[in-house]
Amino acid sequence: MNRSTLLFSLALFCCHVTTAFGRVAAGLGRLEEETGWLERERARGKPGPSGEDVFLLQDSMLVAHTDAGSMRIVRSAQGRIIKKPLHVGFITMEPHSLFIPQYTDSSLILFIRRGEACVGAIHENELVERQLKCGDVYRIPAGSAFYLLNAETEEKLHVVCSIDTSESFELTSFQSFFIGGGSNPMSVLAGFDTKTLAAAFNVTTEELEDVLWRAKDGPIVRIRDSEHPTVWTKFAKLKKHVRLNHLERMVAGTNELTEQDDDSDVKRMTWSWRKLLRRIFPLENESRRSFDGRMSVRAEADTFNLFQKGPDFKNDYGWSVAVDESEFKPLERSGIGIYLVNLSAGSMMAPHVNPTATEYGIVLQGSGTIQIGYPNGSAAMNADVKEGDVFWIPRYFPFCQISSLSGRLEFFGFTTSSRRNRPQFLVGKSSVLQTLRGPELAASFGMSDEKMEKFLDAQREAVILPSPYAQKHQREADHEDRHEHDPVVEGERESKDVGRGWMLDVDKNDFE
Repeated sequence: MNRSTLLFSLALFCCHVTTAFGRVAAGLGRLEEETGWLERERARGKPGPSGEDVFLLQDSMLVAHTDAGSMRIVRSAQGRIIKKPLHVGFITMEPHSLFIPQYTDSSLILFIRRGEACVGAIHENELVERQLKCGDVYRIPAGSAFYLLNAETEEKLHVVCSIDTSESFELTSFQSFFIGGGSNPMSVLAGFDTKTLAAAFNVTTEELEDVLWRAKDGPIVRIRDSEHPTVWTKFAKLKKHVRLNHLERMVAGTNELTEQDDDSDVKRMTWSWRKLLRRIFPLENESRRSFDGRMSVRAEADTFNLFQKGPDFKNDYGWSVAVDESEFKPLERSGIGIYLVNLSAGSMMAPHVNPTATEYGIVLQGSGTIQIGYPNGSAAMNADVKEGDVFWIPRYFPFCQISSLSGRLEFFGFTTSSRRNRPQFLVGKSSVLQTLRGPELAASFGMSDEKMEKFLDAQREAVILPSPYAQKHQREADHEDRHEHDPVVEGERESKDVGRGWMLDVDKNDFE
């Protein structure tokens, strides 16, 4: 190797080293910057019952409201630490109501909290309609036209949904584009010049205005009005297969109506929907039909029921369910996971960290406390939560949820990864401390091996732990057992009062 080649190689090596150090420094700078941002946000946050509540989302906005229902959005916190901000939507619909056809600039994952719903959506160039019951999860991609109907029950419909704004034109916003509509809400078609639009539809301006300006009841409308039925009322009252056939004919371009559908309003609706859908959502293969002439529905399951899945973890203190893309394929396209946790009174989800995702949680029932720690070991939040509250946990931040003594705490949520999350528990029988136990771990805490072993063996439960009161009572019971000389009847279970709740004392002899 000659001298010039050697010098060039040395210079190249120095350049790589400098770049590497620069990246490390930049990474440390970003971490410092993000921690600083969180500290500043915490300082600005409104004081909660137990300190600042930066990680409670309180920026709520009412985006739709009529006497038939409403939609409220809780917007995600903003900051560079959030790689994929998710908003959380709450939809409430009265019995016999319709959220009129629309598409959005954000993908939605619907979770039916209470009631039943009928969702009609264009999915992979097919029109499908799904009956959703309590516990069902359903995904609507950004840009896909859909409607939401509560017509089959006298019960109110409550829906919680994630709103992924990564595809929207503004990450902080959520926008609906109403296909149907009139003066309230405005249809997306109303933004065109009247003459241009009339020419595009090949109709007169009078016919066009009769379609575009009729609706004025808002985005959520009632569909039971015998005195003054609207076109949406007529549409919703059609039988399911007739309603689907209507939409199929609209997209396919045929304008045939059955005798029972022969109504001027329905004809007008068919005319407008057919031409609109063909222009905005053209079918790649319009001839694809099932043997009976109706649109085929793909075999892959596009709904998932959280309540019907067995718990991933369960003990005497609660249970948890998590669903990823391996179990529900539509989650893969959203890159979002879902979970549901139910803690009994006074129980806690052991302190843990999510290594792969940011977590958004919604309290569905009960009350409790959320505790979060900063990377430097200081407390980030210790706030009380109740039904309807929304919280978020940044990736890597340690946290735990604790149920109040007055009743169970149930919360549902989304994670920003559709892959298996695999949370790392910091406390409990299955914690990382148990895996790391040894002289190195003891030395890091400045303790002897024997003392560390005793410390780690004190907790016999994993993942979901009993309350401090339950643990105290258990320790007292263990102490009594050690000093009790009378034989214990095999298989006997002793019920013990614990605060306002109760628990069963079960040992390993109760199981084979």
